[in-house]
Amino acid sequence: MRGPGTPGPGPGAPPPRPAPAGETGSTAGDPARPAEPGPRRPSWARGPATGEPPERPSATEAGEAPAPPTGRDALVSGLWPPRFTRAQLIVAALLFVLGLGLAVQIRAAGEDGALRGARPEDLVRILSDLDERTKRLDEERGTLERQRTELESSSDQAEEARRQNRERELQLGVLAGTVAATGPGIEVRISDPQQAVGADRLLDAVQELRAAGAEALQINGVRVVASTSFVDDADRVLVDGEPVERPFRVDVIGRPQDLEPALNIPGGVVQSLDKEGATVTVNRPDEVTVDALRSAEPPDYAQSSS
Repeated sequence: MRGPGTPGPGPGAPPPRPAPAGETGSTAGDPARPAEPGPRRPSWARGPATGEPPERPSATEAGEAPAPPTGRDALVSGLWPPRFTRAQLIVAALLFVLGLGLAVQIRAAGEDGALRGARPEDLVRILSDLDERTKRLDEERGTLERQRTELESSSDQAEEARRQNRERELQLGVLAGTVAATGPGIEVRISDPQQAVGADRLLDAVQELRAAGAEALQINGVRVVASTSFVDDADRVLVDGEPVERPFRVDVIGRPQDLEPALNIPGGVVQSLDKEGATVTVNRPDEVTVDALRSAEPPDYAQSSS
């Protein structure tokens, strides 16, 4: 539109030029001028036309410094992959050998610790038992060698073998309690007015005497063998199911020079019973008789292989 008095374009004037993109039209009475550009959005903020959320740029695209690694990531990156030098491998091998040697030495020292920590009386008892066992083995070896010599030199080897078999049968009968026995030994009397001596104390005394070389034993007329049981029954003691009354009398056949010291060693039977208030008396008669017998019970499953 043209207002009154406004001259129109002449016939030879050029047509008006359209405004370029991005420029606003002119207002009335003002010449046309370009519009001020707005703030430019970063490329990562301009999502696709599909309406999906824009992707978050990396720290490099955003112009930021990369974040330092956390403690766990730094530890992992420092440990893996492993980077060993030759010197480190040599040191590791030397440490392994040193640790192995220390372990072997500690184990060997632990095996000897039982004896190192034992009391003097325990060591004396152990040495005494070893000496007595050595003597018995030497005597048994001498007996076997003598029997072999007799068999080799005898004109009637069959008769000699039968004689030795009979002797062996009698020896086994003494050990099994089916045959009475007499010989040197000791008599042990245990007075127990406070009734403090129980089955465990009697069993300790029997084991100590056996370790010293006792060949036959009986307690108050009850034969004691390898399978004998000792049980407390109220204020009594049952030996193989038979009650034995106080005072206890133990008849032992063996070498008196070995039996009596075995009871009197430090920390042995006599001292232990003395602490319980009992009194132990040991005598050495000229001859000890063990005449209590046990019935021979045939085995249920075992059979002779000969």
